[in-house]
Amino acid sequence: MNKEKKNIAILGSTGSIGKQALRIIDAYPDFLQVELLTANNNTDELIEQAIRYKPNTVVIANSDHYKKVNEALFHHDIKVFAGEDALKQSVENENIDLVLNALVGFSGFLPTISAIKAGKKIALANKESLVVGGEYINELMKSSSSTIIPVDSEHSAIYQCLVGELGNEIDKVYLTASGGPFLGYSEEQLKGVTKKQALNHPKWKMGNKITIDSATLMNKGFEVIEAKWLFGLEAEQIEVVIHPQSIIHSLVKFNDGSLKAQLGVPDMIIPIQYAFFFPERKATQTADFDFTKNTEFTFAKPDMKIFRNLALAYECLKTGGNFPCALNAANEIAISAFLDERISFLQMPVIIEKCLEDIDLIEKPTLEDYILTDRLSRELAQNIIN
Repeated sequence: MNKEKKNIAILGSTGSIGKQALRIIDAYPDFLQVELLTANNNTDELIEQAIRYKPNTVVIANSDHYKKVNEALFHHDIKVFAGEDALKQSVENENIDLVLNALVGFSGFLPTISAIKAGKKIALANKESLVVGGEYINELMKSSSSTIIPVDSEHSAIYQCLVGELGNEIDKVYLTASGGPFLGYSEEQLKGVTKKQALNHPKWKMGNKITIDSATLMNKGFEVIEAKWLFGLEAEQIEVVIHPQSIIHSLVKFNDGSLKAQLGVPDMIIPIQYAFFFPERKATQTADFDFTKNTEFTFAKPDMKIFRNLALAYECLKTGGNFPCALNAANEIAISAFLDERISFLQMPVIIEKCLEDIDLIEKPTLEDYILTDRLSRELAQNIIN
């Protein structure tokens, strides 16, 4: 048994990934403990979590909720802070051993940078950090003692396939995709799909934003961009394959033609726990995979004419610079409008593409350029919608 527990910071503790991470901590209380919990607006659940897990610090990103959270935790010897600056600064605490960044969207970008600068081990579930500023983050990593272990099931799969392969040349990686709730739909069929249908993912239970991203295949587009920066690949080396069974989580093809894959039941507990304990593996309570009941694996190419967002992601990856940042910002605004039922499902890629047409390319963005691009892209997308 470890003499010292690993202190975990969970950014986005009230979301799907955050709550599953707490289940892992429940399963391994002799090895893991909570040092920091954060949320944006979900005050009631954050307060409940804080009282149960007794972290040193809690951050409520929306400052409007500070008074409520502070008053609720005042007598529990838990420090309470509020605002985006507090969120960035909190991960630098010297007591934190590992930061799980489970924030959604651009909000996770700056905390990732703070964690890197502080030399933290990062379990990265916020793919947008690398979508927005992968090149900038990779440069930071060169002068930091920080390490990043991906939590997305696809990137975790690739990471696991590469363990023990140091120095061996990757020919290609295959990112598998379930295809979402609209697999096989024609453009005509997509015209009338509803928010309720789009939020009904056939395999994974996720938050609303990521579920819509999965329905449009933007989530897979973001994973393509993320894979470039995580594994040092070119766009041509990253291929998306539709695999509706969601058992093969991704594959790596090496230069000798060998393929390695990581398989498992669709359960995010596995990649989260892998990141928490790497390089050690620990038992989980996930269901065993039964080959006798899963006798068919199928594969297909994604239709990037119908699911235009995936094509836009590839285009932005090849263009580089600040374009992936603009892609992410416009996408967040488009999804918000769709969830508010102000635009249709098929209008989302149209809005994103129009926004990209109006953004000026910055080939080597600074941190300030990323922040400005994010703001301008949101304004452009909002104006297009209005």
